Amino acid sequence: MGTARWFALGSLLALARLLEGRLVGEEEAGFGECDKFFYAGTPPAGLATESHVKICQRAEGAERFATLYSTRDRIPVYSAFRAPRPAPGGAEQRWLVEPQIDDPNSNLEEAINEAEAITSVNSLGSKQALITDYLDSDYQRGQLYPFSLSSDLQVATFTLTNSAPMTQSFQERWYVNLHSLMDRALTPQCGSGEDLYILTGTVPSDYRVKDKVAVPEFVWLAACCAVPGGGWAMGFVKHTRDSDIIEDVMVKDLQKLLPFNPQLFQNNCGETEQDTEKMKKILEVVNQVQDEERMVQSQKTSSPPSSTRSKRSAPLPPEASEGSSSFLGKLMGFIATPFIKLFQLICYLVVAILKNVVYLLWCVTKQVINGIESCLYRLGSATISYFVAIGEELVSIPWKVLKVVAKVIRAILRILCCLLKAVCRVLSIPVRVLVDVATFPVYTMGAIPIVCKDIALGLGGTVSLLFDTAFGTLGGLFQVVFSVCKRIGYKVTFDNSGEL
Repeated sequence: MGTARWFALGSLLALARLLEGRLVGEEEAGFGECDKFFYAGTPPAGLATESHVKICQRAEGAERFATLYSTRDRIPVYSAFRAPRPAPGGAEQRWLVEPQIDDPNSNLEEAINEAEAITSVNSLGSKQALITDYLDSDYQRGQLYPFSLSSDLQVATFTLTNSAPMTQSFQERWYVNLHSLMDRALTPQCGSGEDLYILTGTVPSDYRVKDKVAVPEFVWLAACCAVPGGGWAMGFVKHTRDSDIIEDVMVKDLQKLLPFNPQLFQNNCGETEQDTEKMKKILEVVNQVQDEERMVQSQKTSSPPSSTRSKRSAPLPPEASEGSSSFLGKLMGFIATPFIKLFQLICYLVVAILKNVVYLLWCVTKQVINGIESCLYRLGSATISYFVAIGEELVSIPWKVLKVVAKVIRAILRILCCLLKAVCRVLSIPVRVLVDVATFPVYTMGAIPIVCKDIALGLGGTVSLLFDTAFGTLGGLFQVVFSVCKRIGYKVTFDNSGEL
């Protein structure tokens, strides 16, 4: 899913949480803040109709679980919850009603007691079941999300929107099945159970209690473990007939049994990455639970024949009953009991072996089909990649040819340019020689005045030098002579003065 799509989805969820009350309209996608009880935050798709109301079950200011409730049948379609470890102890049975189902304008945001709702809720009981609908009937209020599986506020599960009509015996067996599956099979194979998402639902029959509340034809459970790399999904069905035992089915098969063929978990709870080994271990425990339930059913069916035999033996004469009848009855019972137990054991073994063989064949077939699908997928991907590569190469051929032609033309142009430069250089040599020869006289005639000027300057300099030399020599001689004469005249003058 792209970033833009995640952003749009987050914006829609935020807007829904701002506008949402406790009950959510059918046009909205989810249960608001109770979407956290569904795998990937997505409720089952395909089950919502005009007569179904989405309820975010709250108690004491917090969300406890989610319920899709049928106002036509007045029983829940399903309840969704996470599977933490249940808390020990019991809970006080205070049956609650949802005010906003019958009175959408009610300001009450949480379930309340029916006695309190009579005075504060308009048209109470017009769209949901009440306690009086179960009185003086053979049915009890059976919880889809039993209080014994809740680790937080257990009283929150005692809402009539979380209950459907069940006989006492069926309700007891259904609760026992739920506890056995949760404690021994589902939770141990899903880490600590924090990533286990549970859906429990009903499929209504045509029979109604007091012509109001529909009696379920069967109840079902769907579990999705969202542990990364080790997830799985399983389904279970239990018909309301006392003689039927709980049945394990795949989630896809369970969806086919439900109205409208819905999708219970998004992407079938990561179907492509499910851990088949954990599913095998779960089915082993389920087989044990089924065997235990068969034992209970056999014990219930074995008690009526004994009473029948006692009734049939009553009209016999006293001596016959005290004598041969009692002895023969004990003897036949002693002889027949091992054979009956052995027959039951053989039946159980045969059924278990057949189920394991069928499951093994199913697993092998699934693995083979998955292998074939994987091979076909890889072969198809390789073929597509091969043809795509060939197509890309074929498409790129004209472009490559154009590039080669362009390079060849460019090389030819470079060669022509080089040739032209060489021709130009070769042709430029004679031209320069001719130019030099033609300009030689001009340069020669132009140099004569300069040469004459230089000669004249040289001669003038020579004459000037000679004059300077002659005059200098004469001046020096004159000075020497003058100096000598001066010295001689001074000396004569001095000598003559002494004589005086």
